[in-house]
Amino acid sequence: MTTLAVAVAANVVRGISYDDWRGLLLASLLLGILNAFLRPILLLLSLPLLLVTLGLFTLVINALLLLLVGNILEGFDVKDFWAAFWGGLVISLVSMAVNALIGTNREERRESKQRRRRVRSARSRKDEGSGPVIDV
Repeated sequence: MTTLAVAVAANVVRGISYDDWRGLLLASLLLGILNAFLRPILLLLSLPLLLVTLGLFTLVINALLLLLVGNILEGFDVKDFWAAFWGGLVISLVSMAVNALIGTNREERRESKQRRRRVRSARSRKDEGSGPVIDV
């Protein structure tokens, strides 16, 4: 998903480019690693700014991570902060859209609902005949 999102961003946003598909894959991989390890630390450190801006500072963090990927990798280039900002926004939107279309979260939600139903029915069977119940 990230590779598709980065490819769309590189084709839509001026200032983001990659040399070949290897550069695109490496950029996606590095972006995923940075999002997994560095992003939570940055979010924690910038918590006051996140609260004041109602979470919009997350876009700046995404831009900084994308800019860092562009500076580290040879086959992937990010021209400046604003290209990284718009690229990060496009990557976020494409990732959300692909995630909604694939539906992996839908399956997890359905399984979670089924688990809750089983727990409720097990509780109700356990409570049957155990004495008076007063609901308040």
